[in-house]
Amino acid sequence: MAPSPRRGGGGGGVSGKTLSALATQHDNRPEGSKGGATMKLSRVLLAAGLLGALGGVAYVGQQKTETPAAKMTRAGRQLLKSLSAEQKAKAVFPFDSKERTNWWFIPKEGPRGKPTRKGLPLKEMTAEQKKVALDLVAAGTSPTGDKQATTIMSLEAILRDLEKGKGPTRDPEWYFFTIFGTPSKEGKWGWRVEGHHLSLNFTLDGGKVVSATPFFFGANPALVKNGPRKGLETLPGAENLALKLFNLLDKDQKKVAHREGAFPEPKQGSPTPDVGPPTGLPASKMTPAQRETLTKLVEAYARRMPPEVADEEMRGVRKGGVENIHFAFSGTAERGKGHTYRVQGPTFVIEFLNIQEDAARNPANHIHSAWRRLQGDFGLTARE
Repeated sequence: MAPSPRRGGGGGGVSGKTLSALATQHDNRPEGSKGGATMKLSRVLLAAGLLGALGGVAYVGQQKTETPAAKMTRAGRQLLKSLSAEQKAKAVFPFDSKERTNWWFIPKEGPRGKPTRKGLPLKEMTAEQKKVALDLVAAGTSPTGDKQATTIMSLEAILRDLEKGKGPTRDPEWYFFTIFGTPSKEGKWGWRVEGHHLSLNFTLDGGKVVSATPFFFGANPALVKNGPRKGLETLPGAENLALKLFNLLDKDQKKVAHREGAFPEPKQGSPTPDVGPPTGLPASKMTPAQRETLTKLVEAYARRMPPEVADEEMRGVRKGGVENIHFAFSGTAERGKGHTYRVQGPTFVIEFLNIQEDAARNPANHIHSAWRRLQGDFGLTARE
């Protein structure tokens, strides 16, 4: 298979089609089918010509040896180099700006559809700039996470079709990129990509990723039930493994794990999560099979990140003790019926909600899911 055209410089030109236009060209095969079913925005956007064989080989070799921090730094530098002065005024903030911790996953716009979210949107980038920006997303995610992130962007086209202009602005190119400080192997800098149902926040120091949180993925619709992309499920692990876990519990365990009333939304605009002490059933009171499912659920979140970053997050999980992880669930453990859950250990918290109907009014088909550190979001310490 030839390398994706998004993955390298040189070669042929980039397609002149916009992300918005390409997002309407829905793939009619469900995610996971043979041939790479999901329409992946970043790759479709840049589908113009193949890389030269030597360039492609060199690029693949570089990708295997680079650390996530090196990939981010390289993509961040390339993006900054490509921007005009006017674009930089929107995209670049000082590292210590309060904007760095002002994270949101809802649509943010004022009167007449004017965006109020900070950063430079894909919509205001050239095709080459979009390529580099999406390479930055790929640097901050695993292949699975990258696929999920770009699919989340593409769902805006479905929402636009379903809502017929009656909702907020729905645009697959309304995802905003911000760089805090200067991408470098020395010192501190950070970056963010954010828009409806997506918020990735990274902090680097001394050539290392010191924080990859808050890390938020959402999906509306969670499962596409009609139209050309029927069967597409963007975040299956986050929901299906939790439902499986709750249904594996016996009657007494369910009483401990069950919570009356839905968990609240993840706290946006805040540098620290506000979740209180853990509630629910501890892993120490689970059977081996139950604990294995819980571990797979935690991994489903962590593995959205680059492998090396996910490994570091999981080291923190294990250091805190898997037996100390708590699982709490509210609602009905069935697809299409409202439920929320929280998985909380000494170092991290997972927050999940699926209680809203989707744009077609299918009940409980609208997911919010987040991974956060209890201390250390944005690379902050408890004293900060």
